[in-house]
Amino acid sequence: MAAARRVARTSCAAVGPGRDRRGHQLWPGRNAYVDRIGAPGEAPFTRGIWPGMYRERLWVMGQYSGSATPKATNTRIRSLLAAGQKGFSVALDLPTQNGLDSDHELARGEVGKVGVPIDSRVDMEELLEGIDLSNVAQIRTTANAIGPLAVALFVVGAEAHGYSPSDFKVMLQNDVLKEYIARGTYVFPPEAGLRFSVDVVEYCCKELPHWEPIEFCGYHIRDSGSTAVQELAIAFAHGRAYIDEALRRGLAIDDFAHSAYLFLAADLDLFEEVAKFRAARRIWHDLIRKQYGATNPDSWAAKIFCYTLGGSQAAKEPTNNIARIAYQALAAVLGGVQTLATSSYDEAIQLPSDEAVRISLRTQQVLAYETGVTRTADPLGGSYFVEALTDEIERAVLAYMAVIVEHGGPLAAIESGWIRGELDDAAYKLAWALETGARTQVGVNRFTTTDEDVTFREHRSTIETEREQIERVRNLRASRDGAAVSRCLDRLRDDAREGTNTLPGVIDAIRHYATVGEVCNALADVWGRHRPSNRL
Repeated sequence: MAAARRVARTSCAAVGPGRDRRGHQLWPGRNAYVDRIGAPGEAPFTRGIWPGMYRERLWVMGQYSGSATPKATNTRIRSLLAAGQKGFSVALDLPTQNGLDSDHELARGEVGKVGVPIDSRVDMEELLEGIDLSNVAQIRTTANAIGPLAVALFVVGAEAHGYSPSDFKVMLQNDVLKEYIARGTYVFPPEAGLRFSVDVVEYCCKELPHWEPIEFCGYHIRDSGSTAVQELAIAFAHGRAYIDEALRRGLAIDDFAHSAYLFLAADLDLFEEVAKFRAARRIWHDLIRKQYGATNPDSWAAKIFCYTLGGSQAAKEPTNNIARIAYQALAAVLGGVQTLATSSYDEAIQLPSDEAVRISLRTQQVLAYETGVTRTADPLGGSYFVEALTDEIERAVLAYMAVIVEHGGPLAAIESGWIRGELDDAAYKLAWALETGARTQVGVNRFTTTDEDVTFREHRSTIETEREQIERVRNLRASRDGAAVSRCLDRLRDDAREGTNTLPGVIDAIRHYATVGEVCNALADVWGRHRPSNRL
């Protein structure tokens, strides 16, 4: 048996007919079809962006973590890093994501509920306490409407612990356009929101070139009920809007395309998901290289951050979610992603428990180190079914992108409510399929039981933790240099009126202890606040 294992493992990387040292299948001859697929590490990157894929380097494992307080979040992050995680992702609470301070009346009952409240640099400093930022592969956060504030908070918060921004790397979500149709954490009208996001891209190109300033997000599109095709098409349509604005400012495509990411979901239809990731890389290549004229091969290769689809997890028989998450993670890895976050099995009920987060991380580690899936690049490449499905998804995505253009492009589609209506229709069809049993969800609409013996130790914000956070931000306002803060906010209003990049002013304001809500209020004085359409 031991000898058989050795032979099996050796054969995965053996050199012989139709195989090379990089551990992926080769065809005996080249033709147009083969060139369209390519080899791993070669344009158009259908089969992956690195020649040896995970034989060269594993994907970055970084769980999404945010508890009711900065201190509790710090404890969770440090625990995950000690358990072998290479990066971390900060889950912000909804008031923070919406540019509201914890003592705002609209924040009542939401402070620390779905993530950590970050009102000012004081909170970020506590969150980063004792973490060796120079030894973390990647730091992420869900900041979209407040992308520039996230930059400022990380820069200033890290400086307080003796780190320069050059010592670590932050990957910012910073895709506000999908917020208007899929999540709802917006502040300013779409045109101003687009400008604010591209301020980050422009600033990072010049001042923080090793940071990753934007993700073109399909994940939240999918989590709102869309199809896989809509997920990609809308993400790419929004991506083009950001690219066009950056080019309008005088940036070159190669200044930033190499540092942008696609953020996609992994659902349970394994072959569709694998084909989706492969199609996404090919579409990215053609978009960036052929349409925008990028000459840097690093710009042509789509880097993909994937999160297993939280919306597919069930509150009923929640331990079944462990299996769902594992299969979704397998699809992501077979699809060749660069960064992976796995959901926790109790997310449909509460903020993840320590146990659930640990199981989630271990799921990735078992996949990476025990299954052998990393030994061959793109192991499904060449399968008639997978290649045909990849082609089919690519064609459908390009066709849907053309429909978005017919509706005036992403900004017009947001303002008219058309694109939101498309997602509503898709979500209704999905919900109806689950309701009628046309789509099976084990333990929910098929193979159901009446007994559930799972108990949870809830990790929710409380009235007490919310009160403490409110007191904290009010004490900050009382103890800081109020005149200095006022000058910083006046500068921000001037920058907004004049069309100047707002990042330097935002960083200055955060450094002088302005709060997230105060910065957003100052900019809203000039740009206004978004009011969504009421299309039904």
